[in-house]
Amino acid sequence: MKRLGTTISLVLVLMNPILAQSEAGAIFLLIAPGARAGGMGEAQVAVANDAYASYWNPAGLGFLEGQELATMHVNWLPGLADDLYYEFFGFRKKYPTLGTIGGHLIFLNLGEQIRTSETGDELGTFTSYMTSFAMSYSALISPTQSFGLNARVFYQHLVEMGAGSEKGKGTSMDFGFDLGYMHKEWISPKLTLGINLSNLGPKVAFIDPDQADPQPTNLTIGFNYAVINSEFNKLNIVYDIDKLLVSSYPDMDWDSDGYIGGFDEDGNVSPGNDYNEDGHLEIAHTDPIYKAIFTSWVNDWLLGGDMDYGADGAGNGDKIIGGYDWIDANGDGEITGGVWFDPNSNEVVDPGENELVRSNGNPGDDSWGDYNEYGNKEVGNSKKRTISNEIDRLVHNIGMEYWYGEYFAIRTGFYYDKTGKISNPTFGIGLRFAGYGFDFGYTYGETGHPLTNTMRFSLNMEF
Repeated sequence: MKRLGTTISLVLVLMNPILAQSEAGAIFLLIAPGARAGGMGEAQVAVANDAYASYWNPAGLGFLEGQELATMHVNWLPGLADDLYYEFFGFRKKYPTLGTIGGHLIFLNLGEQIRTSETGDELGTFTSYMTSFAMSYSALISPTQSFGLNARVFYQHLVEMGAGSEKGKGTSMDFGFDLGYMHKEWISPKLTLGINLSNLGPKVAFIDPDQADPQPTNLTIGFNYAVINSEFNKLNIVYDIDKLLVSSYPDMDWDSDGYIGGFDEDGNVSPGNDYNEDGHLEIAHTDPIYKAIFTSWVNDWLLGGDMDYGADGAGNGDKIIGGYDWIDANGDGEITGGVWFDPNSNEVVDPGENELVRSNGNPGDDSWGDYNEYGNKEVGNSKKRTISNEIDRLVHNIGMEYWYGEYFAIRTGFYYDKTGKISNPTFGIGLRFAGYGFDFGYTYGETGHPLTNTMRFSLNMEF
């Protein structure tokens, strides 16, 4: 996806608050459905005992009897816009000799947007939306264990056409799969284990297939502990941990020669090309899914080399690692200001508050500086990455649910994503009567946070 006018940029702005690891495409698939889940910090993988199980963990469907319909509505990201909304419809039905069949339909409306040309001229308006349909199957493999799977097709409609010289439409039709497992009475009679591997499938492409993004393949491991399980009182504590199995790399010097690229895939010198002498791609890229399932656990720690920084962070740099020395002119220990040199004479003209000097020689020379022209340390920055970089990428969901009898529930939870700067408490209630259910979930947060004041409403019907 090179450019789609303002559309792609807007979608990324809208989605980033949901998921900081936005190097994946189709991340609308990670929006959590169900007001029950919304009130429990979005911890559900080891619960999954209603029609929403087709999303959270299809293995949970195998333990359920009868049939059920469920629906949810939410005004999405109310802190950003008032015309975004998310709809979910789910169903399930048990067949005694076959197992449980289920599925769900998702629709996310991104509202009306203004189309602009490459020069910023307004060209009218358009509507963007995304939708997904999944079919589920689950069956027991023992009285306490079940497996489940989903097959999904999803469609993204960002804009009808590309911007400027781009040809084609800003739409995509793709498919993917989910795999789930649930084990009740795991280790302890009160403990349930749930595992869900979601969004397995090919990369998602719009205008340019070469710019395709991986699906948001996600591994969730959940635990559900029944603290109290009596006739009239039930209290469960639930914990989910999420790991996005996407390996994304910025421009990196993998072979430590001081340059980004400069060779072709066969290791031949090719100025302007994107590979190193070993045939390894050094410009920004993502691993294919069969590789990312493994590399995503260490790509922010052990893999890669020194990053090439631009003005706004990693990427879009000059494809040279380092090249400037830092002279702490004012002695404050911090880089303040720009470059000292005159581009024509390569001499210092007026130090002032500027503290960077262009180096002489070539990368690898003793005289070669560690910094780029923006004051970012590039030479040796790969040594700064530790296992904590990987741990920070994990998303934690903690929830509690108390039921009085089978009719009334109170819920609370906490959603924590350090990288995405999300730390939101959640609250909720649930009512059940004569096969009908109503759930409400509320996300609390700091004023101005996109998820603050998000309210989910769900209805269920068992028959």
